[in-house]
Amino acid sequence: MPPLINYDSPRELKAFLEERGIGMRKKFGQNFMVNPYERSMLLEALELPASAKVWEAGAGLGAMTEGLLKRGAHVTAFEIDPAFACALREFFGNDSAGSAGSFRLVEGDILKTWETFNKTSIDEKDDELFLFGNLPYNIAAALIADFIENSRYFKRVVITVQREVACRMAAAPGSADYSSFSVLCSSVYKVKLLRIIKASSFYPVPRVDSQGVRMDLIPQTGKKPKFFYPLVRSLFSSRRKTIRNTLKAFASSVIIETGLPEKSSLSAGEAARETLKKAGISGDRRAETLSNQEFAALAAFLEEIVLNG
Repeated sequence: MPPLINYDSPRELKAFLEERGIGMRKKFGQNFMVNPYERSMLLEALELPASAKVWEAGAGLGAMTEGLLKRGAHVTAFEIDPAFACALREFFGNDSAGSAGSFRLVEGDILKTWETFNKTSIDEKDDELFLFGNLPYNIAAALIADFIENSRYFKRVVITVQREVACRMAAAPGSADYSSFSVLCSSVYKVKLLRIIKASSFYPVPRVDSQGVRMDLIPQTGKKPKFFYPLVRSLFSSRRKTIRNTLKAFASSVIIETGLPEKSSLSAGEAARETLKKAGISGDRRAETLSNQEFAALAAFLEEIVLNG
């Protein structure tokens, strides 16, 4: 059954919501992309192979879902709003195959439901699963970080986020937007910015512009050193300080957590100095100047020194 609404018309979307008594919830960051050209651009950027498996984050009323299904994708849609979820089931069914593809719905907050769902999915490997979505501004960074830190990788990711978040995702070392989130994204993906999407392309119209982002999984992405993500966050939390001082504080917390004071005379200062020496990195540098590879080297050598002596 085709959708009962015109996704390109704010007027018809509003009428549909009013007819069903559905209110837009600001806390869910709900904005429908009503510009068909922008939807098409994002769908094309995904470059889906035949019968691709796609996770769609925040399906809303299904404007993007419809495009995915028309391209023959097998879609798992995550939707937090019960009223929208009801509409999605009405439009596309649930766990049922259609002539254009197949659709299943996971209802609830994706930040809380994806891991449970992931454990029950036996056919979705990193090299064959795609992620797609017009992400709510209030969860975009947290969701991408959650996937990466928990090693839930995707072959390709195409998402829409607030423009400033997109800039952080693609930022290079030394730039004003470079952050721990930049390192997180580039540790697993090659990040490419797509075009800016004006606020007028959405209903309701948000206060800021959005931007499309494409992320391609780096081949042979392995498990990161134990301290990689905590170390990156720690060094950026004090980005005005030199990494010598910040690394010493981080090493101290690691030594305490692992109980090494009872086993060894290793001090945090010694661990930091030895780590910097082995990595060949000056302690006078600051976090925003370090590349992904340098963060990885620091984490790996610190792990070796602290845990193996």
